[in-house]
Amino acid sequence: MNSATKPAAAAPSSSPATSDAKPARVSSVKGPYYVDFRARTAASYGHAFVWYGKTSQRAVEVAGLHPAGDTLPYVLGHLMFVPSETGASYGDLDEQYLTASYRVYLNEADAKKVFAYIKRLQATSPVWNAGTTNCTNFIGRIASFMGLKAPFHLLKPEEYITQLRALNGGRPTVQLVANR
Repeated sequence: MNSATKPAAAAPSSSPATSDAKPARVSSVKGPYYVDFRARTAASYGHAFVWYGKTSQRAVEVAGLHPAGDTLPYVLGHLMFVPSETGASYGDLDEQYLTASYRVYLNEADAKKVFAYIKRLQATSPVWNAGTTNCTNFIGRIASFMGLKAPFHLLKPEEYITQLRALNGGRPTVQLVANR
């Protein structure tokens, strides 16, 4: 299993159950760091993942949960748990496949905490299952850690990102609560 992400050059993007996480404080100043919740097309119902990094750099980190391998693990993953990968998958860096995006900016101190959480989540997500531990559940855990309200994880990725943005009023910045 590959749990490491690889920096890649990419252009910046434009822009009902909920989590019980404490709400993040809202800041009116964009931070120099970001987490971009993204959805893209795929052969089936799509894929959700995050880009994250520093706004002044073209290189991005990619994190998303998907079955390791090709078609067979994907099909079996609708019936049972299968090995996962948590880095970039085919199409994650291609703007032409993008169907929805919600970018949230962070200050440096909060970005360090969020980025460390993403790395920890990648390291501790060994399996994928379409109904439980899927891509929207994975990015929803990141959103909840950031204090954002997260939609129910069994939505299609495009709808999930659209609802994530709506549940949080489309706000462009967050500041973590003190106990994070």
